[in-house]
Amino acid sequence: MAKGKTSVYFCQNCGYESSKWMGQCPGCKEWNTFVEELVDKKSISSSGRIDSAKRAEPIPLSAIDTTEEVRMSTGMKELDRVLGGGIVKGALMLVGGDPGIGKSTLLLQVCRNLAQASAYVLYISGEESLQQIKMRAERIGAFPDNLELLSETNLDLIREVIERKKPQVVVIDSIQTMYREEVGSAPGSVSQVRESTAVLMQIAKGLGISIFVVGHVTREGTVAGPRTLEHMVDTVLYFEGENHESYRILRGVKNRFGSTNEIGMFEMRTEGLVEVENPSEFMLSGKPEGESGSVVVCSMEGTRPILLEIQALVCHSFFNNPRRTSTGIDFNRLNLLMAVLEKRLGLSLSDCDAYVNIAGGIRITEPAVDLGIVLAIISCKKDIVIDDHTICFGEVGLSGEVRAVNMAEQRVLEARKLGFHRCILPQVCVENLKRVDGIELIGVRNVSEAMYAITKTEKTEMNI
Repeated sequence: MAKGKTSVYFCQNCGYESSKWMGQCPGCKEWNTFVEELVDKKSISSSGRIDSAKRAEPIPLSAIDTTEEVRMSTGMKELDRVLGGGIVKGALMLVGGDPGIGKSTLLLQVCRNLAQASAYVLYISGEESLQQIKMRAERIGAFPDNLELLSETNLDLIREVIERKKPQVVVIDSIQTMYREEVGSAPGSVSQVRESTAVLMQIAKGLGISIFVVGHVTREGTVAGPRTLEHMVDTVLYFEGENHESYRILRGVKNRFGSTNEIGMFEMRTEGLVEVENPSEFMLSGKPEGESGSVVVCSMEGTRPILLEIQALVCHSFFNNPRRTSTGIDFNRLNLLMAVLEKRLGLSLSDCDAYVNIAGGIRITEPAVDLGIVLAIISCKKDIVIDDHTICFGEVGLSGEVRAVNMAEQRVLEARKLGFHRCILPQVCVENLKRVDGIELIGVRNVSEAMYAITKTEKTEMNI
C-alpha cells in the first residue's frame, strides 16, 4: 500500500464509506456493492479546511430575487421540451446513455447552435483528442470561432481554464475520465466521480455557468458511479435507443426546473441527430393494413400524446411450457393480461406461444396501453382484423374491468388529428369527455365489451 494512503470501501450505489468490506450496504441496503479504493485521507481533509478570510453570510428570504429565470434555447425544440423550456443559468445537467448512442453528437450539435447564437461555449473532452472532435464536427457542419475545445482530464487545470475564460456553457465529456490529484484513487472510481461532481457544482453555482456532464452507464442502465451523483446535479437526462434502430429518445428522469415526464425524439442520420417533431406519424409509418393482431394505442409521455402500434402473434405451442416474449412492454404485465383473458373471457391461451411487440422498438410502461395489448392478442387469436382507423387506450384490472386513464381528451384529439375515425376507451372517460367532432367514441366497461367492440362495431358505436 502506498505511503500516506488508506484502504477504504465505497458503495457503488449510494457512495456509503466504510473502513471494511460489508456484504450489505447500511445506506441503500443493496448487496455486493462495496469496492476497495486507496484514498489519501490527509489530502482530502486539508482540501476541506475553511479559509478564515471567507465567511458564510446568510441572507433573509425576503431579500432573494424570485423573478423568472431567463432560459437559453439550445436551438433544438425537442431538447428544450425535455429541459423545461431551455438551459437555466448555473444549472448542472447530467446526460447518460449507452456507448455509441449519440450523447457526444447531441451535445456537440447543441454547442454549435449556442455558438451560432453568439454564446461562448467550451467543450472539454477527456476521451477524444482535438483532431477526433474536429473530424466528428465536420460531419455535423460549420462551427463558429466562439466554440473552443479542450482535451484535458485534470479537473484542477480545467477549473482554472473555466475561471479564466468564463464561458456561458461548458460540456464535460465524460465525468468518469476526470480526476483530482488530491484524491488518491483512479479516475472513474466512486470517490473521484463524487469529488469531481462537487467541484463542477461549485463552478456552476458560483460563476453562473451552465454545465453539461456526460456519464457512462452500467449494464443495468444507470449512470456509473455513486448514486449521489444523480442527487447532486439539477437535471438527469437519459439518451435511449437500440443499435439497430435509427431513432433516439431523450428522457428526463430528474429536473429541478421542469417536468420529469417529457421526452424528445431524434433520428440518427449521417449529418448527425435530426429532431422528430411528430413522433406519432414516425412510429406508425409502415403499419400493415388489413392484418390481424395489430392495433394502434395512444400513450402519454409527459404532456405529449404518442400513437404506437402494438403487434401480437399467438400460435399453437409444441412445447410443454409455451413461450412468452415481449418487446417494449413489461414481461410480467403481459403474463398478467393473458391470465385475465383466460379467466374473464375463457380464451384458451395456456397451450399457445405469445409474442407481443411495440413496433419501432420504443419501450412503454404506462398502464393505458393495456387495452391495446388485450385487443391485439384477441385479434390474433380469433383472426379478427381491427379497422385501420381505430385507436384504443385504457388500463385493464384483474377483474377484467377497463379503468379510466388521465388526459383522455388530449389522446382523442391527437387521434383525430392523425386521421383516426373510431376510438375505444373506458366508459368513464366517455362520460367525462366534452363533445369531440370527427371521431366516434366507443366506451367499454370490461374486456368482454372491448372484444365485442372490435367484432360488432356497428352495434356498439356511440356518437358523442
